[in-house]
Amino acid sequence: MSRDIEPTRLDLKADLKPFYSPPAQEVVIADIPAMNFLMLDGKGDPNTAQEYKDAIEAIYTIAYITKFLLKKEAAIDYPVMPLEGLWWADGGREAPRENWQWTMMIMQPNCVTDEWFAEAYRQAQRKKKLRALEKVRLERFHEGKVAQIMHIGPFADEGPTIEKLGRFLEEHGYAFRGKHHEIYLSDLRRTAPDKMHTVLRHPFA
Repeated sequence: MSRDIEPTRLDLKADLKPFYSPPAQEVVIADIPAMNFLMLDGKGDPNTAQEYKDAIEAIYTIAYITKFLLKKEAAIDYPVMPLEGLWWADGGREAPRENWQWTMMIMQPNCVTDEWFAEAYRQAQRKKKLRALEKVRLERFHEGKVAQIMHIGPFADEGPTIEKLGRFLEEHGYAFRGKHHEIYLSDLRRTAPDKMHTVLRHPFA
């Protein structure tokens, strides 16, 4: 790409704001379209499991390499979107943390094709030794109808907000389907626990 070409900037955070900024005061319904995601599956306590740490390092590495690759080679610039997670376990939320299963995700714009992902993967292989790199994939994910709410505060205090989400679905006659979904909007390195913003989402039928 010529240095004289100004890259096209995709304002993903503005374009997708209805899906990533529900209110904290009430549960709302959204219809989430099909989108591309970097995804990586694993199991274990996110606070202690090495598998989880390896997953986060690998998925963020691919996300940033892909971003800078498209900016350089295709003149397309976009922000790296927040980390997301699908969570489930036999026994539900009360299951021991070491039994939690998860899919960590980062949304990708449509311009990130299989070919761009493959090149980003090759570059990551050359630059760093990432134990979870081979588990990262690019996948289309269509969540459809969901109920969601913003949780403000530490992860450990999510319980009442999740219960509020469940009550909303029950009171409106909806049935749970799919997996509990969380979207982490705050930088954990720079945000006080009581200021953290997390979207809590659950698909329904």
